Amino acid sequence: MQRVPERVFFEAKPVLAVALALVLALVAELVPALEPVRVLSAVKRAPSEPEAAPSAPPEATEGEAVLERSAIVSEARLSADESAPVVALDRLESLPDFGEPPRPLIDPSGRALDQFFASLDRTRRRDAGATTRVLHYGDSLIVSDYVSGTLRRRMQGVFGDGGHGYQLMANAWPAYFHNDVFRFATAGFRASRIVGPETKDGLYGLGGVTFRSYSGLRAQFGTEEKGTFGRSVSRFVVSYLEFPGAGSLEVWIDGAQAAIIDTNGPSPRVMRREFSVPDGPHRFEIVTRGGETRTFGVVMERDEPGVVWDALGIQGARIRFLDKIEPEHFADELRWRDPKLVVFEFGTNESGDGYAYPMPEYQRTMQEVLRRVRAAVPSADCLIIGTMDRARVEDGQVTSMKIIQLIVAEQEKAAAEVGCAYFDTYQAMGGWGSMPAWVRRGLGQKDMMHPTGVGADRIGTWVFQALMQSYRAYNERPATKDSE
Repeated sequence: MQRVPERVFFEAKPVLAVALALVLALVAELVPALEPVRVLSAVKRAPSEPEAAPSAPPEATEGEAVLERSAIVSEARLSADESAPVVALDRLESLPDFGEPPRPLIDPSGRALDQFFASLDRTRRRDAGATTRVLHYGDSLIVSDYVSGTLRRRMQGVFGDGGHGYQLMANAWPAYFHNDVFRFATAGFRASRIVGPETKDGLYGLGGVTFRSYSGLRAQFGTEEKGTFGRSVSRFVVSYLEFPGAGSLEVWIDGAQAAIIDTNGPSPRVMRREFSVPDGPHRFEIVTRGGETRTFGVVMERDEPGVVWDALGIQGARIRFLDKIEPEHFADELRWRDPKLVVFEFGTNESGDGYAYPMPEYQRTMQEVLRRVRAAVPSADCLIIGTMDRARVEDGQVTSMKIIQLIVAEQEKAAAEVGCAYFDTYQAMGGWGSMPAWVRRGLGQKDMMHPTGVGADRIGTWVFQALMQSYRAYNERPATKDSE
């Protein structure tokens, strides 16, 4: 074989390209300002002691999915810059004009949201302890904090920032994202989810996901460092499972060890531990130690009156999947959060089921979930945000899916039967044929089933406008509100 001269070898373009890449990577390692683009070292954010190497866990069981990729989230991803103006109303001010939604809320009783609006009144007056919590369940849209992120900002901009709310311990799906908060989790957490793989005991926590881990894994949560929202927190609450032979959780706050939680107990029991901090910017970290531990999520709230909007997205979920959570456990999780409104935003995955799942069964199971939630938290109202239009290619033509119209009708019917308010997203978009038009306008994604960030922000704004329209009518009602 002919020998390539060394000078020719080192002057070859591929070799020069590799050398240049290595030089640039080395510069990134040495210059602090270039930390975000480093490729040779892992991103490290927090506690001050050296990282312990994770112990080797046993092979994943059938009921777990190993989360291999790290989850680093620290920047807002809403399409609009801050999206929500800060109004800061008090008791004496009238509501400003937030604009008219393309469709008002559908509420045959006219009183489906009275409890929620009464809570907003208390929050608006800045009554002590007047936090208005909202639980927003949904599918992939809410997994990425689409729609829910806009609603959180809009509501907090008017009624005050009560804190970010509930977050899963780690990324159960690659698309899991929350606006206006810092999050980080190392790879290696093992997730069981109501969409599968499932856990036999049905204990999934508030968000439909439970995480198993072994020594040396860590998850971090904290306030946002820029922007208007998510800048302060007054307390962190970690939700976990105590069970025989379990390991422990080290808790670090702002780089200092705050506690060691022993999760070993005589029988499986859901536990919660609260950590109070001076209201302001903070970082909270959990490090797993010892044997197996099992966690659910972390809540961030403030002592200030305001709105807390929990985004509880479950990728691939149908509303009926919520009944996979063990009933008493689900009811206890709902009561723990003490919401004044529970929002349900499903339908995209149901449309993918086609006609394999009959509409009468869809109606029955939807009502069962709604009634179960209402029974668990009777002091909370409910709102169904209807599904979007969805399109596909049929016979070479792009057309809306006919089943969407059936699902929309069943959603509105279930809302009326159970006493929930309903927002008709399908008609607000324009009804039949609206998704192809949204795709052309940059509001819908090319899959013709999901909105873009701009489209999701528009839907969230419409729902906010519809809520404020009904809230204004509630406040204008003569002496029929509950006395406060």
